[in-house]
Amino acid sequence: MPSATTPRTTSTSLTTGTLAVPGAVLHYRLQGTGPLLLISQSGEGDADRTTDLVAHLADSHTVLTYDRRGLSRSRLDTPGRGATLAEHGDDVHRLLAALTTAPALMLGCSLGAVIGLHVAARHPGQLRTLIAHEPVAPRLLPDADRAHHERELASLRELYLEGGLAAALPEIARTLGIDPGSTDVEPGLTPQPMTERRIANFDFFIRHDFTAIIEDTLDIAPLKDGATRIVPAAGTTTPRTVFDLACASALAAHVGAEVEPFPGGHNGNTTHPRAYAARVREVLNDAR
Repeated sequence: MPSATTPRTTSTSLTTGTLAVPGAVLHYRLQGTGPLLLISQSGEGDADRTTDLVAHLADSHTVLTYDRRGLSRSRLDTPGRGATLAEHGDDVHRLLAALTTAPALMLGCSLGAVIGLHVAARHPGQLRTLIAHEPVAPRLLPDADRAHHERELASLRELYLEGGLAAALPEIARTLGIDPGSTDVEPGLTPQPMTERRIANFDFFIRHDFTAIIEDTLDIAPLKDGATRIVPAAGTTTPRTVFDLACASALAAHVGAEVEPFPGGHNGNTTHPRAYAARVREVLNDAR
C-alpha cells in the first residue's frame, strides 16, 4: 500500500496531506465524517475548487479531494510533463489505497468522470459506486462521432496555443454546453476569482489533458457488469446537443442504466452545490 505523509488537521476538521506517486507528489484534502467519497474535478479544478459542494456533504461523508498532477500544489518530477488518463486513474487508485481499505464512493465530473472510469475498469472492487457526470470520453461514441469530437478538441487546443485563454474559453464553453453569462446559480454563492493559480491550471489542462483525452486508451468492456456500480449523470440544463451529454447517454446504454439528472449544467457541482450535494446523497443512498 502506498504511504501518504502524516496528515495535518486544522481546527475546522480539515485534513491535508501529500502522497508520492510515480512521477509526482499529490496534494489532497479530507473533510467530514462517514463513508469515503472522492470527488475528481475536471478542467482547472483542484482540491479547493469544490469547497462549496464539500461543505454540504461533509456531515454525511468523509470527502476526499486532490490536486490532479500538474495542478496547484501537486509537484511533478519533470515539470511541464503531461499525463495519460490511465496515469491519472492510477493516481486515484494509489490515493485511495493509501487512505482506505474499503471500497470507496466517487463523484467524477467531466474529465474526472473519465478518470473514475479508468479506476473502475482497471481496479475492480476499489470503487463501490461511481457517479460519472458528463464524462468527456469520445471513446464511448461511435467511430465517426468519436473522430469528429477528437478533432474538435485538437482544434480547441490549437486555438488556445495561438490566442490564449480569452480566445479558447468561450469555444470550450460552447463545446461543453456551458453558458458563461448564465445567472443560474444558487443564491448567496460567491464565484471563485480567476486567480493566477487558476490560469496556470487552465494552461496545464488545455495543453496536456486535451491531448490525454484524444489519445485515451480506456477499455469500456470491463465497465459492463463490473464490480463498480456506475451511475451516468447529466445536468438538467445541459443542452441536449452537446457531446458530453452524448457521452453520458452512451455510457448509460453500455452499462444498462439511465442517465440520472443533476441540478445545473456541466458545472452544476460548482453552480448549485447545495442542490447538487442533495442529489449526490440521494443517488448514493439508492445503492444501499
